[in-house]
Order: sequence, then C-alpha cells, then structure tokens
Amino acid sequence: MSNTQTEFATLGGGCFWCTEAVFQQIRGVQKVESGYAGGLRPEPTYEDICTGTTGHAEVVRLSFDPTIVSYRDLLEIFFTIHDPTTLNRQGNDVGTQYRSVIFFHDEQQQATAQQVVKEMAMVWDDAIVTEVSPSPMFYLAEAYHQNYFRQHPDQGYCAVVVAPKVAKARKVFASKLIG
Repeated sequence: MSNTQTEFATLGGGCFWCTEAVFQQIRGVQKVESGYAGGLRPEPTYEDICTGTTGHAEVVRLSFDPTIVSYRDLLEIFFTIHDPTTLNRQGNDVGTQYRSVIFFHDEQQQATAQQVVKEMAMVWDDAIVTEVSPSPMFYLAEAYHQNYFRQHPDQGYCAVVVAPKVAKARKVFASKLIG
C-alpha cells in the first residue's frame, strides 16, 4: 500500500515544452503532461492552437505529491521560469495560446494562486498579467509534444529557449530537484 498523495496543477507559461522540461525535474512531481486548456474548441489540435483563435492556452498538467512539493512551491517555480508581465507572449512566442495562466483545481489552490500573484507583484517591476481561473477541460497534446525536450535537446528551439530555462530552474531550485 502506497502513502503517495496526488493533486493536480494546471499551468500555462508560454510554450509547454519549456514548462514541461522544468517540472519533470522537480521532486514530488509524479507526471507532467503537455496539453491545451481554457478555450472553446473541443479536442483541439496543435494546428488549431497555433491559429490563436481557439482560446486555448498551451499548458502543462502536473500530478504531484503535496507531501513532497507544495502547490505554492510549484507556483514559485512557475513564476521564476516565465515572464508573467507580458500579455499573450513569452519571448518570440506571441498569441493568446502563450498567455500566463494558472488554472486552479479547488478553492485552496485559488487562494494560494491569488496570494502568490499578489506577492509576485512586489517582485516584478511591471504588472502581473497572469490569469487565475477555474480549471477547465484539459486536452492532452499530441504524442510528439510529450517529453519533447528530453527527446530533442539539440533541436534549435530547445537549445536556445528551453535549455536556459531548465538551467535557471536547476540553479535556483537545486534543493527541489530529483536526484
């Protein structure tokens, strides 16, 4: 019998390859799935999302053990690895699909997210534009998007954009990393 507890967090901080790669390294995160959430189109595809007309954001859904890593810790990591002050944009990735968003799963997560956003407003010079909304339907992204950085570390985008975010997270959150 296992003592493992599981909760979920759904976060969008730009391209899901970046957020997936970071959270896969965090102790207590049991599973990271890249997908789409927050829009109106059912069963969206990557091609649909890229149009910017679906309302969906690229997100990661985390399954985590709160006895090992807290939701607050996950949000602090989230705010460290992306810019929560740029509306519908992360670097050269532009559109509503790249917005900063926290989809909470219960009232406690909502309260924690709102508190962390308030705290982050004191850290960042510009206004925080991170959306905090109830968790909508999550649509799993295509198989080729899962574990993308692990499978393609030398691909151009991964080497130039994802790898520096992973390195930053490894430096800042060394005590929270797996092995």
